[in-house]
Amino acid sequence: MGIGKMNHISSKSLVFISTLCAILSGCAPKNSSGWDEEGKLQGMISVSGAFALYPLVVLWSEEFKTIHPNVRFNISAGGAGKGIADALSGMVDVGLVSRDIHEQEYERGAYVINVAKDAVVGTVNSQNPNMDYILKRGIKQEELKRIFVGGNLSKWNQIDLSFSSDDLHVYVRSDAAGAAETWASFLGQSQEGLKGIGIFGDPGIAQAIQKNPMAIGFNNINYVYDLKTRKQAAGIRVIPLDLNNDGVIGPDEDFYDDIDSLTHAVATGRYPSPPARNLSFLFKGKPQDVVLVEFIKFVLTKEAQSILLKNGYTPLNEDWLREELAKLN
Repeated sequence: MGIGKMNHISSKSLVFISTLCAILSGCAPKNSSGWDEEGKLQGMISVSGAFALYPLVVLWSEEFKTIHPNVRFNISAGGAGKGIADALSGMVDVGLVSRDIHEQEYERGAYVINVAKDAVVGTVNSQNPNMDYILKRGIKQEELKRIFVGGNLSKWNQIDLSFSSDDLHVYVRSDAAGAAETWASFLGQSQEGLKGIGIFGDPGIAQAIQKNPMAIGFNNINYVYDLKTRKQAAGIRVIPLDLNNDGVIGPDEDFYDDIDSLTHAVATGRYPSPPARNLSFLFKGKPQDVVLVEFIKFVLTKEAQSILLKNGYTPLNEDWLREELAKLN
């Protein structure tokens, strides 16, 4: 199977797969790892962490196994915080990370290799009574601060008097998450500074918003767009950011209609960083295991990077790929 034939993974499937992988995950020691007597690669790679990066690693692992069938993977999602903790404690080989690394994590031996780029977006229910006006005027960064950091808004018309007087329900992440940390960074805060109803995981917060017309939250873009239609998924819409604060979403700010427009905006810097962010592999020290190093090298090939755009991610350019590969030397 060529990499161009790799299947998309739906967000609904991710919930089941993630749960199953988490149940099956263990801390059992590896079997012998490296090249066997026949020159075939063998061993196991254990992975834990960010929901944002999880579906991509599943795709990469499937393709890597077509090349090296004797390599096994144990992959689970549970948030970037869990991935970092698992990797630094030695429970897994790779922590999936979707936020900046803290100084204390580097002090504990964190070693980071960037593998992709994506973004976090603000989200609302598609049946929100203010939907047309939201799409026309967008939401300013300062307004988002009042919603997610101030924590004292209870009605939609407290954001803008032209909005309805319906209750405002703010959803944030209950787990230590790269998406939450990135969204908070965009608002000048840490995740602990976000205020709202805590929901576990990217699938969870997307589903909660889809069920509540009065809700506002944030998600990784892969949980907002349908990868088959390339359009925003049923029941959920991206909040356009009024980046120049003029009260209107102009042509230069209007790139949310499909996932390809948004990923292009991320790649060209039209969508700001944060909430655009790097996606990374984190290790406890520089990777030495032969199987692990070969997998990292594979991920940083043009072939492996070629699946990113169609799956809602932004690939690394050639200079960036060389820079990340040099970290293995």
